[in-house]
Amino acid sequence: MIDRETIDRIYAAANIVEIIGDYVTLKRKGVNYQACCPFHNEKTPSFIVSPSKGLFKCFGCGKGGNAVTFVMEQEGVSYPEALKMVAKRYGIEVKERELTPEEQHRNDDRESMFALNGWAADYFARILTQDPEGMSVGMSYFRQKRRMTDATIRKFGLGFCPSKGDRMSHDALAAGYRKEFLLATGLSLARESDGSLYDRFRDRVIFPVHNISGRIVAFGGRTLRTDKNVAKYQNSPESEIYSKKRELYGLYFAKKAIQQQDCAILVEGYFDVISMHQAGVENVVASSGTSLTTEQIRLIGRFTKNITVIYDGDSAGIHAALRGIDMILAEGMNVRVVLLPPEDDPDTFAQRLGGEGVREYIRTHEQDFLAFKAQLLLSEAQGDPIRKASLIGDMVQSIAQIPEAIQRSVYIKECARTMDVDEAILISEVARKRLSSTGDRETDDFVRRQTALHRAEQPLPPSSTVDYGRRIEAGSSIKALERELTKYLLKYGHRYFDFKEGQTMVPCNVAEVIFNDLDSDQLVFEDRLCNELLTTYRTQWQELGTGVEVPAHWFLNHPDPEVCNLAVDLLTSDDNYVPSTIWKRKEIHVETDEEMLATGVPKAVTLYKSKVLEKMIGEQKARLADESLDDEQLRQIMQRLSALNRAKVSMAHKLQRLIL
Repeated sequence: MIDRETIDRIYAAANIVEIIGDYVTLKRKGVNYQACCPFHNEKTPSFIVSPSKGLFKCFGCGKGGNAVTFVMEQEGVSYPEALKMVAKRYGIEVKERELTPEEQHRNDDRESMFALNGWAADYFARILTQDPEGMSVGMSYFRQKRRMTDATIRKFGLGFCPSKGDRMSHDALAAGYRKEFLLATGLSLARESDGSLYDRFRDRVIFPVHNISGRIVAFGGRTLRTDKNVAKYQNSPESEIYSKKRELYGLYFAKKAIQQQDCAILVEGYFDVISMHQAGVENVVASSGTSLTTEQIRLIGRFTKNITVIYDGDSAGIHAALRGIDMILAEGMNVRVVLLPPEDDPDTFAQRLGGEGVREYIRTHEQDFLAFKAQLLLSEAQGDPIRKASLIGDMVQSIAQIPEAIQRSVYIKECARTMDVDEAILISEVARKRLSSTGDRETDDFVRRQTALHRAEQPLPPSSTVDYGRRIEAGSSIKALERELTKYLLKYGHRYFDFKEGQTMVPCNVAEVIFNDLDSDQLVFEDRLCNELLTTYRTQWQELGTGVEVPAHWFLNHPDPEVCNLAVDLLTSDDNYVPSTIWKRKEIHVETDEEMLATGVPKAVTLYKSKVLEKMIGEQKARLADESLDDEQLRQIMQRLSALNRAKVSMAHKLQRLIL
């Protein structure tokens, strides 16, 4: 368990912009930062990071939190592990008490697998650089045949697995790692005969696969044998910590260069990435020998919307390029294609030309996907109307993938010019393709846009006052009212408002009103998270005094991540609303915070107490159905019901006065 003092040091050191910037490209917008949300697929940014408040919030999917909870969500780790990851980044030592045997046994399997992979990576690297077999076989291969420098080998953590069939597995067990995790990570396989372990990557050079934050999730191994019966590459299987469709080889090393250059270069294999990096071209990633997936494209989309795909100039490379283009377009990305000379792949090309040569070749040879397809396929359709019609259909299929209407329109015009086809026909074909692929989704979007447009064109309301607040009503649930009262505390607890008592205006403090009303009836919130925030606020309020603002970090850095997330939701509940200047031009009064509090706080408290009364009345009525009650018990219940009903009538009168 991590002590509170250490947790406070971690939160004090954590720069939320730096931490989230490792996962997405943040762009400054006023005092905040903005990006497309990493937790759901969106085209228009609705993800906001506030460095002053130390929080993030997505107004699209609703996720919010602080730097530590972001790491939790992104990495799929526990709260303590997220704290450790942030602490490691800022060089903070984390001291924990020793775990009991029971707690050790319950330690998370994911963390055990990460720990084993970390050990294995060090082990393979040590074998490569210190073991006679590793140096003579693996190191000579990297240095002589692949012309890798020692610095590059260290950067990517390259290694070698001994040829003895079970040496790595035996050494891992001797180091204290358990058999179940050796099998779960795929580092070891079990013999059918006796269940003994042997090494998956035996006699292969090793490529560790890092996730976006640098943790090792898998390995790739390449054989150096020429035996065609032996698979050239072996890769880790899917596991709790590794999904090949969600990882891109080299992204951890490339993400900053991708952000800086606003472009990602996509290649195929491990050596393609490594050689390009060694040549100085660092914004390069690979799909690691698997077909490009939507998840991988979205991963790149966190850092840039521009992808340049480099493929071998042979027939297989060309058709691979065609397969990936439509998927990239469908994610709203801008894609350009570079075909290398037939004798080259990115690995040999980078070694032959060097960084400047590669960059210059890309600059002069990259093509927009439309020009690429047209040039490639028109040559095959010369003089053949049927094949040309098929080519046009192929182009239409690609254009139909583009989600942005303006961009689609531009490409339709360009395609009509290139192919010498009537633009109206292409528009019709693209629309038909999109209708068949997107169904009603696009229709719904259209209806929403038209509805919004219709509302915008409506005349202003006749009232001279416009109320923007999302107000709670009499039908609101107890939970909704508890959230409303908690929001008032967190956002406005230190503020004052004037409340009319008879003919006199009485200044009231928001926190004082809420606490006094709750305490007068000894009420405690039912919702655990709201009650935690209420308790935290009350403690700080009693120390600081009435009218002093309680710093938001007490809620945003709460040790319970769920409490923290609720605090973010409440503190940002109105942040995405900015009153239009049109009301000022029309001399229409926009309600101030003080006016909103003067009506909202008393009404919320009264509604809440009224709801609690209704619940208590319901509970007493339910007790009356118990046939085992004696006369005295029935008399007590009826007295209680009578008192509750009188209180309810009184509350109803008070609520009516508030509404009027």
